[in-house]
Amino acid sequence: MKRISRLTLPVALAGLVATGAAATALEPLGQNSYVTDRLVAARVADRIRKTCPDLGGRVFYAFQQAYDLKRWVRAQGYSEDAIDGYLDDKDEKHKIYAMAERYLAANGAKKDDVAGFCALGRKEIAANSIAGSLLYEK
Repeated sequence: MKRISRLTLPVALAGLVATGAAATALEPLGQNSYVTDRLVAARVADRIRKTCPDLGGRVFYAFQQAYDLKRWVRAQGYSEDAIDGYLDDKDEKHKIYAMAERYLAANGAKKDDVAGFCALGRKEIAANSIAGSLLYEK
């Protein structure tokens, strides 16, 4: 049996730590589905509440959810600069808005169709979805 030198174990451990650090590198926030899904849902709820006169937005709750999401993102290791940069990025905002519009259209909420927006809003509320949790029936 070959004898392991005193430096072999520390060098091997350092290699594992370096490999682990590289493997856990943070993906761009725009590619994080947990974040994206919640931002799209918030945009969907906002569009519904502004279009359907029978539904309102739980604004205080929405702000609380936004704060909780930001806290979760920080806990994942993202810096304030990374978060602020993502939130200020116009391309990322357009991407979220486009995803929300596709979701709305695919679920019957077409432009200028108030009834479609109201029906989708009620469906989201009944399903207790993320978007639905941000809405209420007036």
